[in-house]
Amino acid sequence: MRQRRVPHGRSRQRAKSADVLSRHCGLPVRQTTVRLDSAYPAHMTNTSDPRDTAPDTAAWDALEARAYDAFDHGQLQQASALFGELAALAPEVPYLHYMRGLAHKYLRDWPASLQHSLRAQALQASPDDASAWNAGIAATALGDWTEARRQWTRCGIGIPQGDGPIEHDFGLVSIRLNPWGNGETVFARRIDVVRARLLNVPLPETGHRLFDIVLHDGAKTGERALDDGTVPVFNALQILQRSDHRTFVAFIRCPSADDLDALQQAELPGIGYVEDWTASIVSLCLRCSYGVGHGEEDAADTAHDEGAASNDDWQIERNLGVGAQGKAAVERLLANWVAAGPGRSVDAIESPPCVESAPEEGTVWWRGAGDDADEGEA
Repeated sequence: MRQRRVPHGRSRQRAKSADVLSRHCGLPVRQTTVRLDSAYPAHMTNTSDPRDTAPDTAAWDALEARAYDAFDHGQLQQASALFGELAALAPEVPYLHYMRGLAHKYLRDWPASLQHSLRAQALQASPDDASAWNAGIAATALGDWTEARRQWTRCGIGIPQGDGPIEHDFGLVSIRLNPWGNGETVFARRIDVVRARLLNVPLPETGHRLFDIVLHDGAKTGERALDDGTVPVFNALQILQRSDHRTFVAFIRCPSADDLDALQQAELPGIGYVEDWTASIVSLCLRCSYGVGHGEEDAADTAHDEGAASNDDWQIERNLGVGAQGKAAVERLLANWVAAGPGRSVDAIESPPCVESAPEEGTVWWRGAGDDADEGEA
């Protein structure tokens, strides 16, 4: 049985060009050097049939159906327990251990995910990318760099030599924050196979900050346009390293685009990045968020793009997201900007709560576009 994907609401996509990303992050922009999005199999291949040795084939089929049904409905603790019962009956069957590792990955229970993934791997007659990916993600989350490097090598991914954390430029990607909720996609630079540093100033309700290092999944769940190309979208799993750049929201009056550019170009200690949320945040419908097109009957209907401007008139009132190490730095930056040009003013500076969320039981948030034949009914 296949579960319809739980709707996530609307996803906010950041509109930012590669040259802006490069300018504000001090790194050259180039395309991803290692394509990981197509190397993650959805299911593990197994040639043995545990029913051959099961004492009661009907009972086995019923138990297995319950296990997959629980998984497909996001009841991950129950799914793990049921696959555990199956594994007790047929301990040498790899996919049972693989499914337990997969369930614990989505539970973000990294020790258990690594344990079961390694067990599945040990029972395979030949190298298996699926269990290696899950083991590599879990090992990365745990900071077990020796194991993580071993798993990426098994997957045929070229990584720099070393013993500790992987620090490399794997190119630009888009990361879907809080894929189990009202998600937001931001651009990020991948510094590892499954670690990325956020380059946008996320909305405070996402619980993420500019320059957070997040752990992300290995399965591509969409694409985002960037200049003349696209970059893959990956689901964030959790924050691994919290940035010291808090999120401030500034409401300003800005006479022109040149005035805004002057503000964004200004440099001051403690300021990471000033982002014009008025222009960069676009609300997308769920299909657009996952890169799934609309039918011909919807081609002329742009209502699903809530961020589309009705005209090209400049909006004097702007909403800014500022990644900064303290409010004093933001106040100083904006005071300098106001003093340097006529018609500029600041209405307010706020620092909303920024708390990381967690998925609720029963939320099937990990499915990508096209995983469910009937997802459009959800």
